[in-house]
Amino acid sequence: MSQNDNFAGGFIVGALLGGVVGGVIGALATVRIKNSNDSESTAFGDSGSLDELGGTDEAGMETARRGLEVKIAQLNSAIDDVRQQLGGINGHPSSGSHDPSAVDSP
Repeated sequence: MSQNDNFAGGFIVGALLGGVVGGVIGALATVRIKNSNDSESTAFGDSGSLDELGGTDEAGMETARRGLEVKIAQLNSAIDDVRQQLGGINGHPSSGSHDPSAVDSP
């Protein structure tokens, strides 16, 4: 019966100690992030708003959209290359008219 008591006590002490350590680490991380954000806002201006940083203006959004389109095109090209290298689905040779969702009858 003493092993059960030791387990429960150790579990409670571990949970409390873990909560304290996690709280301290979280508080330190919050202070560091806040200081980092403050230094960035002073480097870009007093207000540090997204409009001044180019985050929400029309040209910035258009540039981001074009960048995403390029990345999507590269990804589609890579997928097509892999599809051609694999040669087919489930060991069947690929042909232009074969529907992969259709079930072959024996």
